[in-house]
Amino acid sequence: MAQSTLNVGPRIRAIREQRKLSLRALAERCDLSINAISLIERGENSPTVSSLHTLANALGVKITDFFEETHEQAIVFVPHGQRLGTQGNGLVMESLGLGLHNQQLEPFLVTVEPRAGGASQPISHPGQEFVYCLSGAVEYHVGSQTYAMQPGDSLLFDATQPHYFCNLGEIAAELLLVFQGFEGGILARNRHLET
Repeated sequence: MAQSTLNVGPRIRAIREQRKLSLRALAERCDLSINAISLIERGENSPTVSSLHTLANALGVKITDFFEETHEQAIVFVPHGQRLGTQGNGLVMESLGLGLHNQQLEPFLVTVEPRAGGASQPISHPGQEFVYCLSGAVEYHVGSQTYAMQPGDSLLFDATQPHYFCNLGEIAAELLLVFQGFEGGILARNRHLET
């Protein structure tokens, strides 16, 4: 994995505590178990993309808030070996840029191992989603439609529709995934690693 290892658990705990939410209250808001949230917060379990989205929605923040280590700025440069990321269940999600003042886009590089993906739990979230297949092949399901994505294919859709992706191939696939949306004048968020 080329990115810096980042334990997002303490950041999730800090945001939860800022909002004066107990583990139980957060669990009720996001449909994750108290135990699952506790394991994530303690760094004993890596959250999935879907879990990150679910937690971000429940906490009223954008997903990049879990990765932030710097203050907002006018230009964000991310050297290849210094990406912040998380991994779990056959997926690696690396931030390609966060911390921009009034940021409207949330770009990620997602690596999907063979047989990994979120077919067991389609998700939806505010805003729009853009997907560009860099390598490998994935099936992207949006609503009742299925898109077989090969390198060079792209997909743009309203992310309020239930959606998920899966790698049915024998090699890892890489996707450029960009979330866009708003929440009270700032950007959108949230949900993708659960498989």
